[in-house]
Amino acid sequence: MTSTGGTTPTASSSRSVHRTVALRVLSAGVFALAGLIFYTSFDTAKGVDIRSDDPLPKLSDNVRAKSGQNGRLEAQVAGVRQDVDRLARQGGGLSPAERARIDALAAAAGTEPLTGAALDVTLDDAPPNATALVPGVPDPQPNDLVIHQQDLQAVVNALWQGGAQGIRVMDQRLISTSAVRCVGNTLILQGRVYSPPYRITAVGDRTKLRQALDKSPAIQNYLQYVRAYGLGWKVAAQSRTTLPGYAGSVDLHYAKPVSGQ
Repeated sequence: MTSTGGTTPTASSSRSVHRTVALRVLSAGVFALAGLIFYTSFDTAKGVDIRSDDPLPKLSDNVRAKSGQNGRLEAQVAGVRQDVDRLARQGGGLSPAERARIDALAAAAGTEPLTGAALDVTLDDAPPNATALVPGVPDPQPNDLVIHQQDLQAVVNALWQGGAQGIRVMDQRLISTSAVRCVGNTLILQGRVYSPPYRITAVGDRTKLRQALDKSPAIQNYLQYVRAYGLGWKVAAQSRTTLPGYAGSVDLHYAKPVSGQ
């Protein structure tokens, strides 16, 4: 009994010593790791604030820069296309009927400028501090105050239904493969990025175009938000305007299966 009673305190003291040493080593390791993190952060920052209220400023700038670059490339493509068309006409070998057919196809494809009477439609976000303008209407949610993809699509579809000969959205001509898409309230059209207000111009019979807008259920729904929360909506007639020809690529891009699968 005496031997057992003497051994127990000795083992407990040994475990206590080992535990204390382990804690000291662990604490030293934590402080060393923290110091390494602080040094790495300082070395990375180089005196620049690496914490920002806007986590994606450079991404936004890059998107805008790429959009501008795409616009410049489209202008170059348009110039090259005009040179090719001019040289093809000068080269001969085509009958007048063949040339007339080529011109008609180019006009239908939207690759040639189009001039005529037109209707302008402008859509815009509501003021950020907008409140309900109609008694009994609930206070607006954030989505109620911005232009959405379906709003732009509704206008474009109505103008086509109204017999538009050609449509321009912002500064770009639409063709049969054009897709009007939005991310949030930002329009992405044919590789370019736009912010509201959005302007849509259609060449055609202005009376029929206006009637098509008035008959569209989707536009009538949008106009309810115009009246309730102050979303922007403006329709103006132009006696004569010129839409640019589409300057982008006409090749279709689509997914392909990987070989061997």
